Order: sequence, then C-alpha cells, then structure tokens
Amino acid sequence: MSKAIVLNEKLEKTGDFELPAKYAEVNSHNLYLYVKSYLASLRANTVHTKGRSEVSGGGKKPWRQKGRGGARAGSTRTNVWVGGAVAFGPKNQRNYFQKINKKQKRLALERALEDKANKNALFVVDLLSIESGKTKDANAVIKKLGFKDVLIVKDLVDEKTFLACRNLANCYVIDTSEVNAYLVSVFNAVLIEKSALDSITKEG
Repeated sequence: MSKAIVLNEKLEKTGDFELPAKYAEVNSHNLYLYVKSYLASLRANTVHTKGRSEVSGGGKKPWRQKGRGGARAGSTRTNVWVGGAVAFGPKNQRNYFQKINKKQKRLALERALEDKANKNALFVVDLLSIESGKTKDANAVIKKLGFKDVLIVKDLVDEKTFLACRNLANCYVIDTSEVNAYLVSVFNAVLIEKSALDSITKEG
C-alpha cells in the first residue's frame, strides 16, 4: 500500500497517509488514455490553408489554350503558381476530441496519485496558507520540498496564497475541483491539504 508523506506547518515529516489499496490495482493505461485525451483537447486547431475554391482571383483563363508556345494554364490561382492555393494543406475543420468516460478519468487520477506516492513525491499538510502573499515566501516552500516544481492543491484557494504563487514558474495552485490526472502527473511533486485529499479519496 502506497503512502503519502504527512508534513507539519514547518514542512517537516510527522507521519504517513495511506492511500486506498485499490489505487495500486489501477491499470496505468487509464492514465495514458486520459493524458492523451487532455492534451488533444488543448490543441488550438486554428491553422488553415486555402484551397483553389477559397483563394481569391483566378476566375479568367490567363491565356488561350494553344498557339503561344508555352504551357497551358486554366487559372492564376492553381497551387503551382505564386500566390495560388495550397494543395493538401491543413484545415481547421479537424476534430481532435477524444472521448474518455467519467470512470476512466477517476481511475487515471487514482493511478497518478499512486505513482506520485511511490516516488515519495506526494505530501500532505493540514493547511497551507502563505499569509504574507509574498512570492519569496512561496518560493521558500518550494525549495524546502526539494523538487523542481510543485503542484499545490488546496481545499479552497485563498487570495494571499494565489498572489504569492502566481509569478512562480515552478509552482501552480489549484483547488480540489480542478485536480486531474494530467496535472498530478506533469509536476514533479504534489503538496495537498489533508481535507482536499480526504475529499478526493472519498469520491472513489
């Protein structure tokens, strides 16, 4: 059974928090499918090239078919002409959505938490609040944990903590409702309030 590391307000280890045993039985393929779906949903899908039916101009045949000694041409906007259309270019009609059901999302999150616990990178605190609202104090928290970057999960994000962390590239603060398997996986460590972790584990 995997365990999260319990910390006190000084970020010193005081014990362990056992994750549900069923987390270890979750197939890692669920996490792969969720991350794949999540990243696909982030694609902007804005790139678009114009085909011959969309590009302007080229309505009139530029010269007669025969008799001038040159290659025949039917339009000035064919894809072989400068200023013409693009052949087989990208279109923004493509749908990148990949369906994943609610149960699979849940399994993916359980697997992500399990993986973090196995790497000793899942930390639990009773309450994390940076009252000063200063970035240097938030940075001190990240440095004390000793990881490159940290995902902070609060039961409810307060303004001071948000202000302290928002300018840090190696820190991201979310509340319980925003937790997902991708965010848990992509950060090197997760620091979560006990009430938030209780809420997550009870949902399953």
